[in-house]
Amino acid sequence: MNKPRRRRLLIALGLLLAAVASTVIVANSGAASEQQRHGQRDWVGSWAAAVTRGNLSGSTFVGMNNQSVRMIVHGSVGGDKIRIRLTNLHGEQAVTIGHATVAKPNTATPALSDIDPATTQQLTFGGATSFVMRKGAEVLSDPIDMRVGNDQDLVVSVFFPTPTGLTTFHTTTRQNNYVGPGDLVNDPGGAGYTTERTCCWFFLSGVDVLRDDAAGSVIVFGDSLADGLGTTFNANLRWPDQLFDRLQRSVRPWNLPGVLNLSRGGARLDHEALDPSEGGFVGFPALGDNAFSRLNEDVFSQTGTHAVIVDLGINDLWMNSDSADTIIAALRQLNQQIKERGYTVLVGTLGPFEGLSGGTAPVWSPEKEATRQAVNKYLRQHCGEFGGVVDFDKVLADPASPTKIKPEFDAGDHIHPNDAGSKAMADAIPLNLIVR
Repeated sequence: MNKPRRRRLLIALGLLLAAVASTVIVANSGAASEQQRHGQRDWVGSWAAAVTRGNLSGSTFVGMNNQSVRMIVHGSVGGDKIRIRLTNLHGEQAVTIGHATVAKPNTATPALSDIDPATTQQLTFGGATSFVMRKGAEVLSDPIDMRVGNDQDLVVSVFFPTPTGLTTFHTTTRQNNYVGPGDLVNDPGGAGYTTERTCCWFFLSGVDVLRDDAAGSVIVFGDSLADGLGTTFNANLRWPDQLFDRLQRSVRPWNLPGVLNLSRGGARLDHEALDPSEGGFVGFPALGDNAFSRLNEDVFSQTGTHAVIVDLGINDLWMNSDSADTIIAALRQLNQQIKERGYTVLVGTLGPFEGLSGGTAPVWSPEKEATRQAVNKYLRQHCGEFGGVVDFDKVLADPASPTKIKPEFDAGDHIHPNDAGSKAMADAIPLNLIVR
């Protein structure tokens, strides 16, 4: 069930850039008109995660052995059937899944690790509950009859009976997940999951839903700003989450797209995970590879996608001191490749970061600020080249000191937005360009 790359094809600090721009520069004002879609039944992406290889040490490197993991994901659009995608994309060996389940959380208890046993269903793959994910492979579960609403949390539990070796995972979850010894997959209570992790969706990459009124999905392709670093834990207030909440309030149900957050802390346009940075940050594998190498897996493979919001480039600037010409060229090429596949592409300007420190040294400088301004100037003046340009810089910047994020939006590290700043970013997205 390994599709040809299946068509799918913290850093401690900054990444994604761009917050909300009340000013959105729209290149193609007539794009994406609302269409009534009653009765169009199809699969749509509801949740997804950008995955990387495990780090050079620790649990993501060693992997699982006779252990269960319980992972909580926050879907966007709902449906009456679901299917789950597991991945061994970055593994170095085959991985055996003893068995796996999906359930809704037990909201009657305070423990996030507890599931509602009445909703628990076994995952099967070609009818089998136990299966092997080959090295580099991804697997899609058989459809499951489970009615899920919009904004539904799901709990995916997986038992690994034998050593997995190096994991494929997503690190900045902003969500507690759980690990425990032995086969705990069917346990309704979470007491057996003795390790609480503040990170890590292991070997899990997507959830699709089957809808009667399918309106596709929208990808956010960014860095840690969209990945939620700086937002409240376990609250699902990343700006892509808040974008979906806004969509629910603003569009008809048959025009409601899913929102897929394929962002990742530390993501860069032109650099690899282990590239060193000027700020003294040496890099680690969880930062992943350059944006172009991720297109097949993180963008082109997603279910029913029709629009992509790109918010990348700030890390290339502050971590690697790339020039304005280099960042602009990368954004233009990224736009060209995604647009060629038929997607609407929106690009965000780069937000402020004065005050950010990398390690022990400040990473902002007047020279880097000049580069940021040059990139933003290009995007504003050449908005017609893209499906739209979202001026996140205008939304996030403090009018009294435009090189800095607004104090009321600052999560504390002077680059990442807090819950309110993330809402402002979500509010800046022109819905007419992402609703079809």
